[in-house]
Amino acid sequence: MNITSAQFIKGVTDGQEVEDLAFPQVAFIGRSNVGKSSTINALTKVRGLAKTSSFPGRTRQINVFLINNKFYLIDLPGYGYAKVSKVERAKIEEVINSYLFNPAIPQRKVVLIIDAYVGPTDSDLEMLDALLEHKKDVIILANKIDKVKKSHQKATIDTIRETLHGQRVIPFSSKEKTGITETLQAIA
Repeated sequence: MNITSAQFIKGVTDGQEVEDLAFPQVAFIGRSNVGKSSTINALTKVRGLAKTSSFPGRTRQINVFLINNKFYLIDLPGYGYAKVSKVERAKIEEVINSYLFNPAIPQRKVVLIIDAYVGPTDSDLEMLDALLEHKKDVIILANKIDKVKKSHQKATIDTIRETLHGQRVIPFSSKEKTGITETLQAIA
């Protein structure tokens, strides 16, 4: 698949606000600061399409991007650690759940992004289990693979795959443009 057009459509704070979207949806989920927005920018080749920040928890809404006038990429807020209050963190979790686990919103795929350098956290495992329990078609990206020494990358991916119940794991780096073709093929 080749992405030829990408545009921001809207940002919403409730999953019900995207129930009426006309095209299939591909959702991006992961911990705060794992690189969801950077991944979307790398896949679309549009710098700044999805806003990035080094501040954990910057994305607090569901951001909708129309791709090739055929499907949507959905940038969800990050779960887990964020430099926000417990009340705000609970609101973010509610936003995520109102989208991901709403039966009226059938995602074509859900891209779960984990940090290759850190490895899967307990919150990553909980998210994967919830996605599989809800019968979501999950693509797992091991982002920031460029932070792992080249000589350790295969072993790192193998360990991540074992930890994530043998799921296929795509090594990814928005910085080095690694895994873009594989990810786009998996989405298509």
